[in-house]
Order: sequence, then C-alpha cells, then structure tokens
Amino acid sequence: MRQQIEQFAPELDAIISVSEPIKTLAEGFGGPKGPAEGPVWWHEGGYLLFSDIHNDRRMKYQPGAGVSVDQERTNHANGLTRDPKGRLIACENAARRITRRELDGAVTVIMNSFQGLRLYRPNDVVVRSDGCVYFTDPWTGNAAPQEWDRTFAGVFRVTPDLGTRTLLTDDFVMPNGLAFSPDETVLYINDSRRGHIRAFDIAPSGTLAKHTDRIFADLRGEEPGAPDGMKVDTAGNVYCGGSGGIWIMDPTGKKLGRIVHGANATTNMAFGGDDWKTLYFTTHHTLVSVNVKVPGVPVPAPKK
Repeated sequence: MRQQIEQFAPELDAIISVSEPIKTLAEGFGGPKGPAEGPVWWHEGGYLLFSDIHNDRRMKYQPGAGVSVDQERTNHANGLTRDPKGRLIACENAARRITRRELDGAVTVIMNSFQGLRLYRPNDVVVRSDGCVYFTDPWTGNAAPQEWDRTFAGVFRVTPDLGTRTLLTDDFVMPNGLAFSPDETVLYINDSRRGHIRAFDIAPSGTLAKHTDRIFADLRGEEPGAPDGMKVDTAGNVYCGGSGGIWIMDPTGKKLGRIVHGANATTNMAFGGDDWKTLYFTTHHTLVSVNVKVPGVPVPAPKK
C-alpha cells in the first residue's frame, strides 16, 4: 500500500516534511452501515474520540494505550465536534438529529427538523466561537420513501440558545465536510458529489454572504476518493480528503501537497496532540496519524 507525502509546491516544506511517516494506529472499524468517522481531540484528557458508524459506537484513542470503546449505541453517530463550553456535539444518523452532551451527561437535541420536515442524515458539524452550530445534512435518496420528509441537501445554522434555525443553502448536491478559516470570516464546505470545495464569506448575521460563493479547489482525479472531512490550521491552510488522499491547500486554494495513505477514501480528520500538531484521520476501516509543523485550529475554538 503506497504511503507518502507528495509535494506540489515549495511552500509545503513549512507545513509538513515529505519524509514524515504515516502511522496506522488502529483498524477493523466500519462496515456496510458506515465507516470510521468524525475524529475530535479532547485536549484536557489527551485523547481522541471518533465514530465507528457501522458498529454503533464511539471509540477512544489514547496515545500509548490504544483504542477502547467510549460509548455503545450512539444512534450511528457520524461527525463530532465540541462547543465553546467543551460539550460534545454529534451528528446522529439513525435518529436524524444533532445532539449535545451536557457536562452532566444529559443529552440535548439541538435540531431534528426544519419547518416541520425531519432532517435527513446529519453528516458533519462545526461550532463557531460565538456558539453557533453549523452542519451539513446531505440527501442521497437511499432511505425508504417514508423517510423522505425533505428531498434536498441542506447546510444549516443553529444559534446558541437553539431558538433560531436557518437553512444557509440548499444548492449542494452532497454537502459533507465543513470548516472555518482561523478568523472565522470564511466557511469552507465541500461537495462530495461534485468533487470540489466552495468558500463563502460570513455575513455579520452569521449567515453566508451568497454573493461571495466561489469554488475554492477541485479535488477530483483518477484515483479513488472524494472531498470528505476538512480541517484548517492556524496559518489558514486547508486539509481535505480527495482523490488519492488528503490534499493540503494554502488560503488561496493553491494545492501544495498531498498525504497519500493508500486507502480508498479519507472520511474525516482532526488536529490533536498537546501542541495540535498531530493530524489524525479516518478511512473506512482505520485510524491513522501524521505529524505536521503548523498547529491546527483548536477545538473548541477559542472565544473571541
């Protein structure tokens, strides 16, 4: 299985070494109901949480100790993140909702419907430093007709008090991963079906400034893999799964390099470690890591 760091531009030297080893940390996850997904670093605990969708459980990776089960029966949760208070936010596929695990362990439903129509299958989620939750809800038509409450793909925003729910856009074929720029003025959203990343400036209201909609990067190619999962480092470089591995782009969308890990697809990723310089990522069946030189944007995002 080919594993290497490919360099497309000299700027990559400041971000990752081409000789950096790519390490498989654990394997045997995923299945027909979904892959390994949604890694998020729990900084104060020094561990990584990630979803094993098919087996309906959340896993915990502790460096030096390996992988254990953090929680069984997660409603086949997919994407995970944390809000400014450190609470876990999860996209629950089977329950068709976004939830928040409170500090006392109670579960709060952030959103499960829009204008009376059920969500389809929430996929990935990010939380801005002001506490607003942004998530993708792709529609593929694979569910039974009785689940077709809504037949379009949506990207949504929910305010911290859960009182305002906004459909930000419905013109993606399959919205998937999403990430903010370090200053939170730009939201990147990838479209797995179209094979590209779009970028939007954020309006003062917290919604998308639609007139700024632009194609940030096209990640199609002859090798397996489509845009899925996305993270940004503190210098504004964007990491995203795509054809052949994980692509690294500068803030203008210039392709600097690619992490070739040998799996058919990258499902998601997260920065972690004490210095936020370890990139953890999931494929369909494995958890993998590689060290980088520029730290990722911390999760939760520091309050501004």
